[in-house]
Amino acid sequence: MAQTSLRRGLFAGLLSFALLAAVGGHAEARQTVTPEKPTTFPTGSYATKVGADAADVYYPATTSRGLPVALLLQGANVDKAHYEGYARTVAAFGFVVVVPNHVRPVFGVPGLWASSDQTLGAVAWAAAENGRDGSPLAGRIDTGTLTLLGHSFGGAAGLTALQGLCVPPFCAGLPPGAVKPAQLKAAAFFGTNSVPPGGGPVGPINNTGVPVALVQGDADGVAAPAAARDTYRALTAKPRALVGLHGANHFGITDVQNPPGAAPDASPQSLDQTESIRAAGRWSALFLKASLGDPVAASYVRYWGDATDRAVTVEQAY
Repeated sequence: MAQTSLRRGLFAGLLSFALLAAVGGHAEARQTVTPEKPTTFPTGSYATKVGADAADVYYPATTSRGLPVALLLQGANVDKAHYEGYARTVAAFGFVVVVPNHVRPVFGVPGLWASSDQTLGAVAWAAAENGRDGSPLAGRIDTGTLTLLGHSFGGAAGLTALQGLCVPPFCAGLPPGAVKPAQLKAAAFFGTNSVPPGGGPVGPINNTGVPVALVQGDADGVAAPAAARDTYRALTAKPRALVGLHGANHFGITDVQNPPGAAPDASPQSLDQTESIRAAGRWSALFLKASLGDPVAASYVRYWGDATDRAVTVEQAY
């Protein structure tokens, strides 16, 4: 029992250190914790446009610089507003999280459908925003680094992007390789797989140069955990990770269960929503940071995070 308490204390201390290192110093804790604001580390936000898309931006409310961009590709018909808590959690670890509403038709049906070519818009936005007078992020963005977050359909669009593929229903009209900019360095997706519609084997996923984490709720009734496992095994390059989130369903990263407009998950979530968002955001952010060379994040993700975090079970390869 004493050893368990010691390990948990070490986990809490090192995780706090990782967060403080990410945001650049101490700050006042929030008085309340909610799904929309699950982190006690302060984050700022504002509205912007990424190309033609309305978007929300979340960032650490400090003076830290060199912040990489994390583009969040939304699930099918899940409005950007429902990712506030998850985006703030990732941002607290030292990212500029950009969450667009990408409106387009898929097979003739208009809606909020993420697209692989949103990577190009995010790179252009980062360069422009970093130099824009009056921006809260002027001079603070690492314009040479793009990471991807994604949920469900958006994660699948991200998987095609990191392979350089522009294929329906995730993209159309661009040549091979165009949607994989040189700035793309790592990805973490939730409730995502590449199992073909109707089932069948997953073909090889060429993620060379882009480490990938799949965060998967074990109570997901929309995207089966077995499909995420097959997708993880189809990734051809390392590092890769499969993070099983205990008690989370398909909407474990949104501020509410079954957001209006999205196809609902009939499988109930037993994990508290705030804790689900925090755990998914923590593992997504620290995997991205580890992939970008952060030694504290790498230590957590590779060596001791799984053993000390009761919310997850992790399979990984390096």
